[in-house]
Order: sequence, then C-alpha cells, then structure tokens
Amino acid sequence: MRENNVRNIWKAGGAVVNGWLAIPSSISAEAMAHAGWDSLTIDIQHGLVDYSGAVPMFQAISSTGVTPMVRVPWNEPGIIMKCLDSGSAGIICPMISSREEAAALVGACKYPPIGTRSYAGARNFIYHGPGYSVQGANDTVLAIAMIETEGALANLDEIMTTPGLDGIYVGPADLALALGRPVSGSPTDEVVLKEISRILETARRHNMPAGIHTGGPEFAVKMIKLGYQLVSITSDVALLTLASQQAIAAVREGSGTTAPASGGAKASY
Repeated sequence: MRENNVRNIWKAGGAVVNGWLAIPSSISAEAMAHAGWDSLTIDIQHGLVDYSGAVPMFQAISSTGVTPMVRVPWNEPGIIMKCLDSGSAGIICPMISSREEAAALVGACKYPPIGTRSYAGARNFIYHGPGYSVQGANDTVLAIAMIETEGALANLDEIMTTPGLDGIYVGPADLALALGRPVSGSPTDEVVLKEISRILETARRHNMPAGIHTGGPEFAVKMIKLGYQLVSITSDVALLTLASQQAIAAVREGSGTTAPASGGAKASY
C-alpha cells in the first residue's frame, strides 16, 4: 500500500506542512500538489467543494507524492466513508466535543474489528495500490478530531484517549468563539494562546500528534516551534488573493498607476 506522508513525518518526530484547498478545481489542486506541500486537505466543510468536486481533486493530488486528506462537513459516517473510498488518506472532522463523538469518527474511518467502516472496492484500491487490505487501511488512514468547542476544551483527556484516534487538529477561529474572544487565524489574544498551549500539552501527555490551522507562515512557524506537528497555512483562496495583491501593488508602485476607486477585497486568513 502507498505510504502516508503524514504518518511517516510524525513517526520521525517532524512537522507536516499542510495545504488547504477550498477552490473546487482539479487544476488548482494539481498546481498546489506540485508546490511542495507534505499533504493537502480538501475542505468540504467551509470550502466551496462538494463530494463530486472532491473526487477529481483527489485524482490530481494522487498523481504526486503528496498525501490527500479531507475535512468533512460533519461527523457523519456516510460522507466519511465515501471520501475514504474516493482515495482520501485522512479525515479531519470538525466540532468533536466528547469521547463518544471521537469514537464515532474512528468507527467510520476504520474497518472492523476497530470500527464499522463498510468495505468496498472503489477508488481507494487505485490510490492505495497493490496489497490493499483491511489491516493496511486501518494502519494507514488517519482519523483526526478537531478541537474547537467549549465541550472539547472540557473533555480533552477523554477525547485524546479514544482508542484508534490518530491525531487532533485545532481550529483557532471556532476556538476563539468558544472562549468568547476575537476571531483570528493567527491569534494574539492571550486567552486563546493559553488554550492552544494547553491543548498541545494534553496531546503530548497522551502521545497524540497535534495539528493547527494558521493564518500565515509566521504563525505556522511559531506553532511548529511550540510543538505542533501539523500546520495548515491559510488556504488556496487566501494565498491566491494575497499573491495577486502583492503583484498588483508592485506594478502600481513601479509604474505610478492608481488603484480603481472601488478598491479590492483583503486576503482572508
């Protein structure tokens, strides 16, 4: 079976640099896959991608050595199993608030006897390659729970000791909302940063790899130095917007042209 880069980097004690795909395009997914990321996550929760749009994106990513993952819209076994059958090597699931919800995620990601995933020969056989097996899939596919709710903060130990759970992933925006603090992709609020550190400390205590979404390279570096082992750097939409703004600004400054009166949107982090 094809190896999972994320697992391999974690085993070596390193940090995964993960890209985030919100644009429903196999072309942009292919371009991102050739940009040097360790893994790419298709965002079906908040991105503009639906299931049928995700399949050609999985195909584009898997033409490279980059590991494809998906953030599903909810902790629902149907969409989780379909994404795995389409060739996702990992599931990031939002809004996990309890051990029971974490166990349901694991159940949908793993075949019996660990979980309840239904066995079928779909694109997973193509992606993972010769030797695909129940045990191999259980050992390869990642079940990752997002920590971002008030319930999750109260149940960190219970969630992180869920049998079969492979990692956790912090969503800083919803985490800030849960704490009643300002929303930011790269938070500076001390209350939010304190919880980000506490989540990591709990994960370390349970030997649980921890990931986090970030609003840009600077905060991603900060989180890696703190000890997070997977960082996502904003999204393809924000990166495209920011790169366009920087290029336009350079041309306007160099040529003396003026910006249109309507202005433009700021890059979202």
